[in-house]
Amino acid sequence: MQTWVDRLIDEYTVGKQDLEKFKAKLDIYDKDKDDAEKRKNFTLINGMISDMDYSLDWMKKGRRPGNRRGVDRQSVYQRTALIDMDLFPSLDLTPSKRVLSDEEKKKIIDVLLEMSSRERQCYLMHMAQGMSYGQIAEELEISRRTVQQYVERAKKKVKNFVA
Repeated sequence: MQTWVDRLIDEYTVGKQDLEKFKAKLDIYDKDKDDAEKRKNFTLINGMISDMDYSLDWMKKGRRPGNRRGVDRQSVYQRTALIDMDLFPSLDLTPSKRVLSDEEKKKIIDVLLEMSSRERQCYLMHMAQGMSYGQIAEELEISRRTVQQYVERAKKKVKNFVA
């Protein structure tokens, strides 16, 4: 069973062969035309054949023609992450829970009270619950852009309050 790419490759191959036949016919029938017009036609046909070759090469190889290596074959330095755990003996992989003091809790409450109810709602859903703008927009039945604006305003207020 052929995939859609195989069918497309077959169609492009037939199209390229037709263009080459047409180019050969132009050479035979255009003996009486002047050189400028003949050259223009040949340039156009050769460009079309070249484009077909490029497209066929791309479809057959699955990557852009002319590249030395594709994304899957990057240099060794770009795809290798060296991690020697002996270099990080004191690294705690599970972060400890931090307990907030009463003063810190009051500051957080003050910042949240400075926001409008929608800003606070969107900010908490995004920052505390980790919801995306799209999920928040669906839940609150508002646009994603509106959610983004509310969260940005809330972040700005937090930044100004902290500074």
